[in-house]
Amino acid sequence: MSPETKTFSPDLDAWRSLQAELAAAGQRRLVLVEGARDLAMRWLQALLPALELEGGLWVGEAGDVPDDRLTSIQSAKVRQWLGRETSVIVWDGWRGNPPDGFAALSGTLKAGGLLFWLMPSLEEWGHFADPDYSRTGLDHDQSHPFAKRMAGILAKDSSVIRVQLGSPQVLVLPELPRVTSEFTVTTTPDQQELIRKLVAFGLGRRRRPMVVTADRGRGKSAALGMAAAQLLQQGRRNILVTAPSRDNVNSLFKHARETLGADVLEAGKDLIETVTGARLRFLPIRDLLREKPEAEVVMVDEAAAIPVPLLRRALLGWPRVAFASTVHGYEGAGRGFAIRFRQILDEKTPQWQSQTLSEPVRWADGDPLETLISDLFLLGAEHQPVELADTAANQVMIEPWQPARASEAELAEAFGLLVDAHYRTTPADLRQWLDDPAARSWRATVNGQTLGVLWGAVEGGLSNDLAELVASGRRRVRGHLLPQSLASHSGFPEAASQRGLRIIRIAVSAPARRFGLGSRLVDEAAKSAELEGLDFTGTSFGGNSDLYAFWASCGLEFARAGLQQEATSGEYPVQMVRAHSAGAATLVPQVRDRLARHWLTLVPLNWKDLEPELLLEITAGLPSGRRPDAADIRDLQNFSAGYRGFQLMLPVLRELSMVSGVAVWLLEHAEATLWCQAVLQGLSWADLQREGLCAGQRDGEDRLRQVTRELLQKGPEL
Repeated sequence: MSPETKTFSPDLDAWRSLQAELAAAGQRRLVLVEGARDLAMRWLQALLPALELEGGLWVGEAGDVPDDRLTSIQSAKVRQWLGRETSVIVWDGWRGNPPDGFAALSGTLKAGGLLFWLMPSLEEWGHFADPDYSRTGLDHDQSHPFAKRMAGILAKDSSVIRVQLGSPQVLVLPELPRVTSEFTVTTTPDQQELIRKLVAFGLGRRRRPMVVTADRGRGKSAALGMAAAQLLQQGRRNILVTAPSRDNVNSLFKHARETLGADVLEAGKDLIETVTGARLRFLPIRDLLREKPEAEVVMVDEAAAIPVPLLRRALLGWPRVAFASTVHGYEGAGRGFAIRFRQILDEKTPQWQSQTLSEPVRWADGDPLETLISDLFLLGAEHQPVELADTAANQVMIEPWQPARASEAELAEAFGLLVDAHYRTTPADLRQWLDDPAARSWRATVNGQTLGVLWGAVEGGLSNDLAELVASGRRRVRGHLLPQSLASHSGFPEAASQRGLRIIRIAVSAPARRFGLGSRLVDEAAKSAELEGLDFTGTSFGGNSDLYAFWASCGLEFARAGLQQEATSGEYPVQMVRAHSAGAATLVPQVRDRLARHWLTLVPLNWKDLEPELLLEITAGLPSGRRPDAADIRDLQNFSAGYRGFQLMLPVLRELSMVSGVAVWLLEHAEATLWCQAVLQGLSWADLQREGLCAGQRDGEDRLRQVTRELLQKGPEL
């Protein structure tokens, strides 16, 4: 029998035995099927009928499924399978390999699971034209360091089963040591302890919030669901659950229903009601904060993907709040959340509790596939904080850096720093960072240790005709986020024709932040952009006061706010720029002047949910509006004295907010939030009362009259 015949006649008994041995040991394996796609399909069609395929998936073209027992899904739709269990996954890499989807779906494999990955030979990966590249602008003819790096990791990992089709090498399947007791999926001791603590927390004293952190696959959401059910059974009447999206709590609701069993009266998508009338209900975070329904317990799952200001409001809005977040994962990481949120917890609720989960649920600890996926996509990348002495601050070096040429240790350290600083840094970001020819990066180091990282990309330079179409709203081209946004929203086509450096990510090690390394990184990037002949340096970020203050301190000016809140952060995109060329120096003031003229109309229509402090800071930084005339001053005096009504005064008060120095003065006032939400954002008196800003219309108007009185007496000269 020739080697090729052996390849196409897989030892079916050996593969069946492997599945059984893996299940008994609680392990899973990657099977890399290398070689021509048609050969791989023939090999699979010979093997799969002999395997256990319950819950098996085929990720590829539906018409190409190699076994009818496999459920066919597209790589872009893998998230709908999260929270379910699979026994076999066959991933057709010839049709595309989105990193986030691959990493996510691997987590659905249960013990005994096999992940078949159809790909070219490892030697070809660096130049393989992955069909998924076109989605993110990586469909270029240059090499792809991300794929080449993965190939190197796979080649060295002895747990990977490499089926090299067309190779004379005989495939030998791994032999697993015999186990004394077979692995079974059950509630782990970790989970049991967490459930016990959550129930005690939910029945216990107020203002002792709990923070739960765990790696992916540890049963965190399941434990929340089981604890919620027990709390309902033990007398709690209303438990609220929130998360970045409803999909995040599928597992929580599933386990709550199963635990309640016959106690369930009604179970819908967002509500479970028991026979005693107790309720478990899901609400999106902003609906939760707006409606403020009564509840004894609130559970916030995947808290790292929710803006910290919203978490703070949840913390202070209910007596018992539990926050849960993933530490390492394909959706981003919770470590940055833990760092930022800990300060608020220490200040507001110093008796808060912490609990972690470390033991996996669907597979055994030390599973080779989990380790491999983590290595491939740097899911566990961590940055060790670097202490920087005052005397060493002037020894910090900031230089251009190419992550694709870095050692694995340097790359993991830098990527871990980005993960800590940005809750939504994913494997797809790692691929973009390494493979995008337009990427530009800088690194701050001291004695070879990474203190800070900046990642940017060159955008813009669209032809004049295309820029006109973009500005008019008739065209949208892939990529070029900042130039296109500025052009289409400002109405100036030049914004898309000019070329700029968009800063995508910036991160500095926490102990080194007081030395201004973030600003130094931005300055170095801006200087390099100017030397490269770029027109501007800019950035787009989920708006909050701290980030706005940082970018403003770096010399960037506000140019645009997005009209829709970001799905991941719930924040409005804010875009800021710093001009380099003469063309940009002319364009940026034009964009800002036009925005300032429209500002008072746009704010109440589009940004009622914008953080008041940020809104006032943006308003203070815009070009000033006209100063009040004699009639306006007379009206302001009459309003402050109680002789003129608020409704008639609203246009004057809004225009007053745009006068030079007024917004800056208001920022320091105790009633700044009331002014911002009543005057600029146009909230109703009922909404303002629900927010706790006033006792009603009369009280609210009296407070605004007092602010106006003080502004006329002590504020900037009008």
